Amino acid sequence: MSEVSTLNVTTDRPQAAIAILYQEHQFLLQLRDDIPSIRYPGHWAFFGGHLEPGELPDVAVRRELIEEIGYEPPIIHHFQSRMGDFQIIRHVFYAPLKVGLEALELNEGLDMGLATIANIQQRNLYSERLRETRPLAEPHRQILLEFLQSEIEG
Repeated sequence: MSEVSTLNVTTDRPQAAIAILYQEHQFLLQLRDDIPSIRYPGHWAFFGGHLEPGELPDVAVRRELIEEIGYEPPIIHHFQSRMGDFQIIRHVFYAPLKVGLEALELNEGLDMGLATIANIQQRNLYSERLRETRPLAEPHRQILLEFLQSEIEG
């Protein structure tokens, strides 16, 4: 796993901090709003968001998780930072999800759910709230596959 400090966080490029929250070989995802002006509307993706000016990535990911689901992981690790689509630098963190979904408060997005490895491979997840299957955002799916591969090799 890489260190956040290896990436110049003072770049002028947009940056986001996102979290892989895991629980018993499942991964918490957010069903993004169906707003055409946002990236990957109506797709499953990680919780997280853009860094505020001067904000460090690890601080941003904790802030975003508290804002979006009312959860602060007991410990959080940096997985990778890289340039993604739309020229956004994504800082990816991972942490255990130590509570059940019922303890989380969905404050942003259409739904949240736990994706299995099979869901990741099939590229979709069923939304209990909407009662329909929606696709995974491809960049987030790729990050999950890389994360799973690193766990196998590590």
